[in-house]
Order: sequence, then structure tokens, then C-alpha cells
Amino acid sequence: MRRLPPLTALRAFEAAARHLSFKAAADEVSVTPSAISHEVRLLEDILGCSLFRRRPRPLTLTEAGARLFPVIRGGLDAFAAAAAQVRDGAAQQRLRVTTTNAFAGRWLVPRLPLWREAHPEIALEVIGTDTVIDLAAGNADVAIRYAFAPPPGLATSELLRDRFWPVASPKLLSGGKAIRRPSDLAGYPFVHAWWPETNPHAPTWQRWLSMAQQIDARVLLDMSASGLTFSEELHAIDAVIAGQGIGLFSDVLVAHELATGELVRLIDLALPGFGFYFAHTPDHPRQTIIDAFAEWIGSVGPDQSFRG
Repeated sequence: MRRLPPLTALRAFEAAARHLSFKAAADEVSVTPSAISHEVRLLEDILGCSLFRRRPRPLTLTEAGARLFPVIRGGLDAFAAAAAQVRDGAAQQRLRVTTTNAFAGRWLVPRLPLWREAHPEIALEVIGTDTVIDLAAGNADVAIRYAFAPPPGLATSELLRDRFWPVASPKLLSGGKAIRRPSDLAGYPFVHAWWPETNPHAPTWQRWLSMAQQIDARVLLDMSASGLTFSEELHAIDAVIAGQGIGLFSDVLVAHELATGELVRLIDLALPGFGFYFAHTPDHPRQTIIDAFAEWIGSVGPDQSFRG
């Protein structure tokens, strides 16, 4: 059984220690300085030691008071934060989801109206970043990780797996050289999205052209040497949609444009891509909300979108 001093005494001590003034502590707690002094005396009697040096002025902490102060301050801060969460029902119904900028912008965001229709009581905070956020540290509740294999140490399920196809806008192709085989792509500018050189599975034009050489001996690996390179995949996609060149893109990220005809596949040859993994820490304290989001995102079809 816990034997704790009265909360009023702990609160009075923490305020006085923070301000090093009984008067300032009294103003904060809305009592008299003598009331603060009384509560501090009570705490000292319970602990059997002095917590403040009262003479000479100014007020200072004793060694015991200096050891106790950060512990009491941290505890009161934790109490206040927990009370605020309980008090604010909306805070309990907020789910933080992290994913890549590309998946957030081109897949998740256009479908969020469907989420709001299904669960208007749960607010969603989307953290779009290509940096891997530490779920164990509590920086997000759920991650949709883009990886070749399931991320270790997390509860995961694969939502989607993509392939990378050569695509272009009909605006670029009209009046240009007909594309019947991979070597015909040499007649067009190439658009590159940057991938780390250390990634052996990176879906680059060089890897695609190496594969294309197996069905077309006229393919040269330096065909893609010129053109545009973007460090952000979203910008590369925008450039190809605008008719500035041909791109090698995920069929998940450009599914809308392929369905509407804004982009067309050029050659029936694709590189294998990666998995989009729904991930969270095992036994998460907000598992009920996470399960609701997992059920929703697993039920959203590839053609369901509110993209204009």
C-alpha cells in the first residue's frame, strides 16, 4: 500500500520550489503565503527533514529539497497531462498515422473523405515524411511503411504491393515516334526519381533497361542518361503528367492517372516493387482505434478516391 503525503502539501512544495518564493507560490495556487508555509511544514514533518533554508534570504532548497523537487514536478506534470487527456475526449480519439510523402499525397489523402464518413468520431493526423518515425517512442500510432519486406519488431500486415511501369502522358506521345518495343523509348526524354544507390531493389531506369535488353537487343543502357532527375518522387510524377518525359512509376501511386488515361503504359514490362505495410507496436494501448483504421484501410478499393 502506498503511503503518500497529502497532494496539497506536494503541490505547495513544488510551487514554492519552482518560484523560490512562498508569496509567488501562493499567488499561483490562489491561497495565502501562510497556507503555503503551513503545507510545506506539514510535508517536512512527514519526511523528517527540512526542504528549504529560510534564513538568510532569499529562499533556497536544502539538499533534500533539491532531490525531491524534480521528482514532484515530474509527477505533477504527468498528472496534469493525463487529466487533460481524460478531460478532452477528442484527444483520446485522435490517431497519428505516418507514411511516405508519396503515399500520403497520392493514395491516402484522396481517400480521407471515406474515412471521415466511416469514423467521424476519430480525428486523423497524417505525418507525411520519408524519414522512418520511431513508433516505439510514441511519435506516431500507426505507420504505413514502404519496404521490400515487413519491418521487424512491429505488428504488420501487407496492404498493397506495387510494380513499376514505364508510363507517359498522351500529350507527349502525340505526333512522336511510335513505341512498339523498349528500344523505341530512346526517342523520348527520360524522367528519373532519385533512389539511394545502396538500395539493391531500387526501381531505376538502369535496372529496367537491363531487364529490357533480354527481349530487345537494341536497348542501350545509356538511353536514359539524359533527361530530368528529381529528388522528390512526387515532382517526377508531376513532370511526366505534364508531358515533360517518360517515367518509371509505381502502379499504386499513379493508379488514378492510369485509370483516367492521363498516363498510359508504354511497354508491357514491369520491375517488381515494394510492399505497403500497415505497422504498429504490439499491444498498443490504443488498439481499438488502430483496429478500426486497419479495417477501413484494408477495405478501401484501388478505384475508390475523391481525387478531382
